[in-house]
Amino acid sequence: MSVPATPFTDPAVDPHPVLAALRESGPVHRVDMRLGVPVWVVTRYADVLAALSDPRLSNDPQYAADLDERLRGDFLSRSMIGADPPEHTRLRRLVSKAFTARRVEGLRPRVQEITHTLLDRITPRGRAELVGEFALPLPITVIGELLGVPAADRDRFRSWTDDMLDRPFDARTDLAVVAAARERMHGYLGELVAAKRRHPSDDLLTDLIAATDEGERLDEQELLAMTFLLLIAGYVTTVSLIGNGTLALLRAPDQLDRLRADPSLVPQAVEELLRFDGPVNPGLSRFALEDLEIGGMPIRRGDMVLLAIAAADRDPERFPDPDRLDVGSTDPGHLAFGHGVHYCLGAPLARIEAQVAFAALLERLPDLALATAEDELRWTGGGVLRGLRELPVTFTPTPARTG
Repeated sequence: MSVPATPFTDPAVDPHPVLAALRESGPVHRVDMRLGVPVWVVTRYADVLAALSDPRLSNDPQYAADLDERLRGDFLSRSMIGADPPEHTRLRRLVSKAFTARRVEGLRPRVQEITHTLLDRITPRGRAELVGEFALPLPITVIGELLGVPAADRDRFRSWTDDMLDRPFDARTDLAVVAAARERMHGYLGELVAAKRRHPSDDLLTDLIAATDEGERLDEQELLAMTFLLLIAGYVTTVSLIGNGTLALLRAPDQLDRLRADPSLVPQAVEELLRFDGPVNPGLSRFALEDLEIGGMPIRRGDMVLLAIAAADRDPERFPDPDRLDVGSTDPGHLAFGHGVHYCLGAPLARIEAQVAFAALLERLPDLALATAEDELRWTGGGVLRGLRELPVTFTPTPARTG
């Protein structure tokens, strides 16, 4: 079965009904995706879970049989996200030495401080654009401080990131924009790393420069790719988690009320929001290293495979009543952070930020409501990630905190 690309590349289209129809009609489908590149879309939980750990499926786009050369071989191919074991194992081990659970948990007080500072600016007004004024500046400030990126530069790398990720790739000219943004990001990160070498400081980038494992270090391109990956993973997905999650709660007022009445449910509510409408939508790409079979369909060496996380996380064979939001759910089985050796390194930080953000929103924005018609909401994305561009809301004004 071949289906058009529109639901996957047009952020304005809600992909969940399309993914549900695909999942119900069969586990794997041939889809014409970006620029007409054919992709195998895997839709069912059991198949996606197995494929995420299948060594015959590579993360490295160099193995793709049909992919524009401008999307291969640049500095990003040296990051963990484009590597397989044993190279991936080496890179992750080096980064993990700097990105420890202790360091991440130690950020919680600072995350809370940033969160309440941002809310202090909007609570007296009774109206806000929650993505631009809250969901975006929170994680971008946290990861910027963690890595040691100067505050004055954060708008620059956000702009380059938007060019790289917020594009449906419906025209070949888009690839030139992506390539140019990557080059600008590469040049900036090179300058930043050089500056950190000259003037080391107490930040993650300085730690990455110094990170060793049995005498081995990250080489220059690996260091640049790793810094880029941490910057992107450190804020883009969390913006969507907070924005998408807030909208999901507004659409389910009984669940919003339940969470307000029992804030202790926030940690498990975050997990449920990741499952229900997480930022990875429709899913993650892999490339076949050899001929194989998934869901009864023959996949050939070099074929691109899209593991549809968003479809898997609403599979009724795995989650009872999957299209209903349940903030009290104790099922930890979602795949929003992936699975296996490529499980998201930044998951602990994303969880902390989301837990702090939702707890503060519940506490400080009474009578929270959507301030526009749902059909006027605009979405970002185009094949991997999906999130709200803006989220206008109203609430009962309250004074800013003092002290």
